Amino acid sequence: RWLYGKQICLFYAFCGVLFGICSLSTLTLLSTVCCLKICFPAYACAWTYAAIFACSPLAHWGEYGEEPYGTACCIDWRSTNENTVAMSYTVVLFVFCFILPCGVIVTSYSLILITVKESRKAVEQH
Repeated sequence: RWLYGKQICLFYAFCGVLFGICSLSTLTLLSTVCCLKICFPAYACAWTYAAIFACSPLAHWGEYGEEPYGTACCIDWRSTNENTVAMSYTVVLFVFCFILPCGVIVTSYSLILITVKESRKAVEQH
């Protein structure tokens, strides 16, 4: 039987679930990265992600049109003022194709820099 009381039981169970899920999540992420690198060497994931947003205006979520000077075509930014569907596409595009990637990139490289600095300090101390 359990000898250490209710609070220790809760802590023990919490740690078991936390570390179990963390371990499984880590293995899942590692296997996903390995799978992408081995099975999809052309980085199909990035192409799929980009294709979803690039095809959306073709499916009438957002619009393509001329740029303001009429010399090229791109996303019709002016349609967002008139059309709520186009506005929703622009907002989602901004969040998932600019804010989210930039946030992940900044966070990843910041953590890498911090880790490298700490490792360098540890090596210098030895």
